[in-house]
Amino acid sequence: MREWGTPMTQETTAGARRRLAERCRAVTEARGFAVAVFALILGNALLLGVETYSGAVERWHGGLKLVEHGFLAAFTAEILLRLGAHADRPKEFVRDPWNVFDVLVVLCAFVPVVRENATVLRLLRLARVLRAARFLPQLRVVMVAMARSLPGTVSFLLVGALLLYVYAMVGWVFFAPDDPEHYGSLGRAVLTLFLLMTLDGLGDAVRTGLEISRWSILYHASYVLLASFVLVNVLIGVVLNSLDEARDMERDADERTPPAPPATTPVPGDPHRLVRERIARARRALDELEESLGPLAPPRAAREDPSERRTPPCRGARPVPARHPFGPPGAGGAAGGGAPGAH
Repeated sequence: MREWGTPMTQETTAGARRRLAERCRAVTEARGFAVAVFALILGNALLLGVETYSGAVERWHGGLKLVEHGFLAAFTAEILLRLGAHADRPKEFVRDPWNVFDVLVVLCAFVPVVRENATVLRLLRLARVLRAARFLPQLRVVMVAMARSLPGTVSFLLVGALLLYVYAMVGWVFFAPDDPEHYGSLGRAVLTLFLLMTLDGLGDAVRTGLEISRWSILYHASYVLLASFVLVNVLIGVVLNSLDEARDMERDADERTPPAPPATTPVPGDPHRLVRERIARARRALDELEESLGPLAPPRAAREDPSERRTPPCRGARPVPARHPFGPPGAGGAAGGGAPGAH
């Protein structure tokens, strides 16, 4: 037997979620909300800076603890509001990595193990400062670019380490007997060459090398050319390429973000309101399914409303007489020799 109360309960729950999402969305999408949260993040960063002074901690220990609890309560309320704004579409909340990061940062503060460890708790509070990237699009693009440039940076570090090792071994072989302070061991040679990569002390190194051998100029010139110019420019190119990719990703994410469903004002006494809302949701679901299927989707005419199609003419309808090219309709008999009775 069909339970008639279940569909009504589902409709009531869906309506409650929609109303909750509309109210929370009205708060979270307001410009003042973003400004307030950004101010809280800056205040939290300022509090972390104040706590580095031992005198201030000893003098205002109770007040600083109270302010920290206030920040935690404010951030928790912000997360709850963001969750409420996605009550009607919770999957979109999880798809945003910034939402996941915010939830983890806030929830970890309530874990007993984290709260008992002062160092971990301080690092966790420091992670709240990174949430400022959520409200600064350019900073968010830079952070994404840094993350995407890590594979290229690792390759750069491997090539740089190989170059340092080869030149350090060559320097140890040729300059260790005469310049043990800089090339006496492999470690000293690597440290010397790493400083030369920044062009720090290059003049002194060249003069010292010329006192040992005039061919040392080739050693220093080739190393500076490869390490300070080629490798550094390659690293800059990797970062710039990642920055362009991050900008494209940010632009694509803004284009793919669906607009929030408009708030619907129910008409009192309208018995078909729920039916129309379900039809509208079904149409939106069909549109999303068509977009996901792409070329495999059936033509739109296949699911067109039958009431919108043109009704074919009735089988017994009287055909409209065709217009004669040499006269008005009905004059064909006269043109062909008159009426039959005329003969």
